[in-house]
Amino acid sequence: MHALPLMIGVVCVAAIGYRYYSAFIAAKVLALDDANVTPAHRLNDGHNYVPTNKWVLFGHHFAAITGAGPLVGPTLAAQFGFLPGYLWILVGVVLGGAVHDFMVLTASVRRDGKSVAEIVRAEVSGRAGFVAGLSILFIVMVVIAAMAKVVVNALAESAWGTFTIGATVPIALFMGLWMYRFRKGKIAEASAIGVSLLLFAVVAGKWVAGSSLAPAFLLSEHTLTLTIAAYGFIASVLPVWMLLCPRDYLSSYMKIGTIAILVLGILIVNPELKLPAISQFTDGGPVVPGKLFPFVFITIACGAISGFHGLVGSGTTPKMLDLETQARPIGYGAMLIEGVVGVVALIAASALSPGDYFAMNAPPDKFAALGLSLDQLPDLAAQIGEKLEGRTGGAVSLAVGMSVIFSKLPGFRTLISYWYHFAIMFEALFILTTVDTGTRVARFLVQEFGGRLHPKLAETGWLPGALLSTALVTGSWGYLVWTGSIHTIWPMLGISNQLLACIALTAVTTMVVNRGKAKYAWVTLAPLLFVGTATETAGYQLIVNQFIPRMILSGKPGLAFQGWLLASLCAMAMAALVYVFAEAALKWLRWARAPSAQVAG
Repeated sequence: MHALPLMIGVVCVAAIGYRYYSAFIAAKVLALDDANVTPAHRLNDGHNYVPTNKWVLFGHHFAAITGAGPLVGPTLAAQFGFLPGYLWILVGVVLGGAVHDFMVLTASVRRDGKSVAEIVRAEVSGRAGFVAGLSILFIVMVVIAAMAKVVVNALAESAWGTFTIGATVPIALFMGLWMYRFRKGKIAEASAIGVSLLLFAVVAGKWVAGSSLAPAFLLSEHTLTLTIAAYGFIASVLPVWMLLCPRDYLSSYMKIGTIAILVLGILIVNPELKLPAISQFTDGGPVVPGKLFPFVFITIACGAISGFHGLVGSGTTPKMLDLETQARPIGYGAMLIEGVVGVVALIAASALSPGDYFAMNAPPDKFAALGLSLDQLPDLAAQIGEKLEGRTGGAVSLAVGMSVIFSKLPGFRTLISYWYHFAIMFEALFILTTVDTGTRVARFLVQEFGGRLHPKLAETGWLPGALLSTALVTGSWGYLVWTGSIHTIWPMLGISNQLLACIALTAVTTMVVNRGKAKYAWVTLAPLLFVGTATETAGYQLIVNQFIPRMILSGKPGLAFQGWLLASLCAMAMAALVYVFAEAALKWLRWARAPSAQVAG
């Protein structure tokens, strides 16, 4: 089978979903109205609450939500074959993920940009809010750790990639100063300069890698971990206009532009999908350690529905939304594009031969046991100038798949090394925007909790509180990156991410019921029940089949400790969802018996 039907299908489904389903939700379920003043205007402080141009904010939001998930998740899920992942992305993004993002963003805007935990507290109960907040805080650490680990695996010992990614930080700082200080409001100028400098950094990276400067950028995994943690710390503390927003805006140009070119390349090349529609690994394999059901739904994660998006939609984005109706293109629309990204990643991975795909994504010992032979990988490694085998995590295999598709365009065959490193930069840009935004959102959560001990800690603009909370956050997820592997952290990410989405869907379902619109509750309740069932099942299987026998009972103290830690976090998140859902269900039942008791506002 070839890729063209899959590409046409996802674009058509996304367009229909946005035109009709999001319009229905905006008009009937949420009743969006620009007469409602957003917190960006009402609470404008020039630091966190800042009215922002719709397209700049779209760029920030899209860059922040589109991390490793829609790229790495579908790539890893290709182990099961391309068809299960493709169908889940198609259905999940329109009826689940985009609905989740849209509803959470609107709910947060109407509650002064408060977090998902505070929305649960207001809509369900104080106890449920506390449980949700505590679980969300630990969940987000796992999410950030998984994203950072993918970057570490992709950039380790790669001078070209490390230089290019490092260059994006000063470029973004310059753009921020240009747009908000030197040439205030001149967004087009800043965009042109930023994109030009970014493309120059990709080309200059090859020169750096071949020069005497290369050793300075050949960083080990541990050094990269410390560097990324330092970046997350700085990005979380600086004002949003200085680094976070311009870097995400810059990234969004590269992301959307690259995806558009790749879609065009797929339409022109129409590559053959060499991986089967359904593989022999439906009962588990060397890449994903679980069965097709339920692990395809938690491996793809952000490509179809993502709880992390709720943190962005109730963290930075609602504090910058200019008009309430802009929640539709930013909340629902951005997630649809992420679904397209997920399908593109799935196609790029599926265009590889099975031997090449598993050689990159499976540990060497497990690949050797498969009995598969390599196809193009040795020649590709020579042309690219990088070691490709055993580079687990999905990022490298995705970059290879993308570069192969690009190289088949007329006149581009000799540029495969540039395409590969461009793709690595493209992926790392996706992921680091999740790391910096996630760290900032986690900092807000820590400060919300700290405010119960000392009111001053809850003030997001208070520098000592910001520094202390950010240090706690970066230290926590940095430890997981330092000690973990992609095979232990990524499944935990998928489960944590989907449980968080279910907690958020529970909150917005209750919001719909509280406002007397229970007849529309199915919009959020249907994805909640399906994703919740699949994720709780996956969590149980991960603890029983992975953490206990392979880590806790390993006899190695370090591995056993990490196993206990991950198993505890997983069990806590699973229990939190059950508790929050039970509290909400009781409230729905009370409302059904006495509809006049609904909450206004």
